[in-house]
Amino acid sequence: MNVAEAIRGRLVVSCQAQDPRSPFLDTAHMMAMASAAVLGGAAGLRGQGVAHVRGMVALGVPVVGLVKRKVPGSPVYITPGRADVVALTGAGAQIVAADATGRPRAGGESLADLIAATHAGGALFMADVDSVDAALAAVDAGADLVGTTLAGYTGATVPDGPDVDLVAALSRRCPVPVIAEGRYRTPAQVAAAFDEGAWAVVVGTAISDPVDTTRRFVSACPHAPVESR
Repeated sequence: MNVAEAIRGRLVVSCQAQDPRSPFLDTAHMMAMASAAVLGGAAGLRGQGVAHVRGMVALGVPVVGLVKRKVPGSPVYITPGRADVVALTGAGAQIVAADATGRPRAGGESLADLIAATHAGGALFMADVDSVDAALAAVDAGADLVGTTLAGYTGATVPDGPDVDLVAALSRRCPVPVIAEGRYRTPAQVAAAFDEGAWAVVVGTAISDPVDTTRRFVSACPHAPVESR
């Protein structure tokens, strides 16, 4: 089955360790989280880092792979370079996700360079965008899918909820599948994204980050630590 078709109308779970102290940085622990997501019905996984991607591929569902790496002189940290793409496709990622917001990459590499490397590795390219203009530019460069992953993250403040309006706009204007991602926390929000034309929806923190989930509940306690309020 085509990889994109395998996730159509389905949920993709992003399994990433956001807190640098998280036990899920350990690959074996992360694979337990990913396995639980698949057991719960996830049609695909989104993973960060070559080792985690390689482990997720073994679970038998489509894997969206990325590398988060800060590069001096550039704000791009989601799969910033061609070498990252090559490593991810080598690990078996069927889809490679990368920042496609139009912000400059270090070393002069272009988005088209990363897309070409992705296709050379036999994978599809998912453009993580923040706007309609960025999405259309990514499609022109050869992107196979566009995701709202970075909507709200390139401005001064981060909104609380998902950008469903962007999903709707991209679904009307982009000729490739639109993946809804970014701050989806409830089944109602997921349903809203599908109603607006999303091909698939990615949920991460709300499912796979018990550190964040615990903090949210702790913040409601009368004697919560100051950092949790």
